[in-house]
Amino acid sequence: MSTQRKIAVAGATGRVGRHVVDVLRARGYDVVPMSRSTGVDLLTGSGLEEALVGVDCIVDAATGGSPDEQAATAFFTAAARNLQELGERAGVQRIVVVSIIGIDRFSAGYSAAKLAHERALLSGRIPVRILRAAQFHEFVAQLVDWGRRGDVSYVPKMRTQLVAARTVAETLADLANGSAPAPRWSGLPILEIAGPREENLVETATLLAARRGDPVRIEGVTNPADPDAHLYEAGALLPGPSAILAGPTFEEWLDSER
Repeated sequence: MSTQRKIAVAGATGRVGRHVVDVLRARGYDVVPMSRSTGVDLLTGSGLEEALVGVDCIVDAATGGSPDEQAATAFFTAAARNLQELGERAGVQRIVVVSIIGIDRFSAGYSAAKLAHERALLSGRIPVRILRAAQFHEFVAQLVDWGRRGDVSYVPKMRTQLVAARTVAETLADLANGSAPAPRWSGLPILEIAGPREENLVETATLLAARRGDPVRIEGVTNPADPDAHLYEAGALLPGPSAILAGPTFEEWLDSER
């Protein structure tokens, strides 16, 4: 049983947040799920002060509603400011946030917005721990759906080290209670987590379609309009040597989802 009284989870109904809630509750924590469906709006701060009463730690797994850099940056910076200011007022002792491996190498897009998110949180008074994660296993199906054009799906050519959202959630819970190793990367409180091996996004998308009996043909593409497109193929999203590597692999995860 934890000595902490309450842990709040922002983005509690999202891909990672729902797992964080489950993991923390299974470990005996008093969990406060925070999302618009529970009456908490991180963008405006509505309902946040009430939700944070008695909370010791916040796990921030919230995502913005738009992949657009400007819109995402506006959401993340406002949310960070509200979590820091209202969290400090409530006596919160720690914030743990999930981010993305390699975002410091990108100049635009959602990665730039997440980097602004990290910096906004780190500028506040409450100590922050950052967990940069590789792309989730669940991300593959999303990209196949986004790229579908008739009987073909165009997915980005990408080197990655896919990791399960549940695995990321377990490490976020460890960071929340202080049982994970103290994160430290380039002088910042940052830890990385990825799957056990490098995987090719086109190959995993092809495997996903075959397992689901989906006749769609997968084709890898490079977006010429993206100034950072070359980074996806160059390995910019791969973890560093100090990262936590944890299973399951994408294929093992598919087997478990049956």
